[in-house]
Amino acid sequence: MAEGKVTLDDSNFDSTIAKGVTLVDFYADWCGPCRMIAPLMEELSAEYAGKAVIAKLDVDKAQVTASKYEVTSIPTVMLFIDGQKVKSVVGVRDKKTYQTMLDAAF
Repeated sequence: MAEGKVTLDDSNFDSTIAKGVTLVDFYADWCGPCRMIAPLMEELSAEYAGKAVIAKLDVDKAQVTASKYEVTSIPTVMLFIDGQKVKSVVGVRDKKTYQTMLDAAF
């Protein structure tokens, strides 16, 4: 399993989320709220290294995947376990929200 923070796109999304626990931050560079949660994702990638993959997907560059998962508002953070979406939250949330999502996966 990959560790730490990973950058996803349409070509590597499915293979990256296929096994294990993956938290995906659907974002865009121009999105202010997305920039607000970026430091939280960095912290989570360090805290969950070896247990989960924390990944980012730019919705402007990976429109096929964003459309597949019906991402209409950003930031959207989704939790995948072995390739299956199990939880999703939209908008800026506190770090505890993301930790709770991840911890429930173990």
